[in-house]
Amino acid sequence: MGEDEMLAAALAVACAAVVGLAGALVRTRRRWQAAVGERGWLLERERESAAEAAIAAERDRIARELHDIVSHTVSLMVVQAGAAREVLGTMPDEAATALRAVEDAGRGAMTDLRHLLGLLAPAPDGTDTDAAADTDRAGTPLAPQPGLDRLGSLVDRISFAGLPVEVRVLGEPRPLPQGIDVTAYRIVQEALTNALRHGDGGTAEVSVRYADHALRVEVLNSGPSVLTGTAPGSPRPRAEGTGRGLLGLRERVAVYGGDFDARRRLGGGYRVRARIPLDRP
Repeated sequence: MGEDEMLAAALAVACAAVVGLAGALVRTRRRWQAAVGERGWLLERERESAAEAAIAAERDRIARELHDIVSHTVSLMVVQAGAAREVLGTMPDEAATALRAVEDAGRGAMTDLRHLLGLLAPAPDGTDTDAAADTDRAGTPLAPQPGLDRLGSLVDRISFAGLPVEVRVLGEPRPLPQGIDVTAYRIVQEALTNALRHGDGGTAEVSVRYADHALRVEVLNSGPSVLTGTAPGSPRPRAEGTGRGLLGLRERVAVYGGDFDARRRLGGGYRVRARIPLDRP
């Protein structure tokens, strides 16, 4: 074989190697692009799933707040309006007092709803600053979410509506994280509202215990016995509920790693009990 032939053969081998390497490079690049594309698709799917989960959680939170505000107030208004109607002809002063309570309850609900909407809606200029969050669109200061410091006024409203309530505070009261404080208040509010809505007379007891590592809240109310079906008193006007309240409370307590239990009592009535840890990071 001559020198020219050897050079030609070497050149052919080199060309074949180059072509092979180029093909391998193209295939590798395509696989890399496919992997990058798939990874980008997965990341996009993860972002979409996270966004959907966040939206669902926010919807649940708003639904719980709306339920707590509307259900409690409407129940009070129904009971008090029914009481006013019954005594309107015979005791006009008592009827007027009940109607004023209905008016006050409605105004309170509007204030709470304005507070909730003020937290959700952006400022008129599109900003969302801490200062804007402290006032509504009309510039009215927004009160903080209710906590156990407003337990007395809650009990007064329930008692005025016809359900006597006894409150016991055990342990040394101390400042609580805002979320836990609101949750404890909502537990008492929902339990007393249910007792007022569904109970046929009777009384209620509220216990708040400040333990070293947890806050314990319990609400007991008397009512028809599971064993006999008898009721301790006469029926009152009722406001039907949606059944969402107790589920919302269970979710609230679970956020803080606590325990929640609600069940009928054999002797009559209902018991709502919650334990919320105070030493979680």
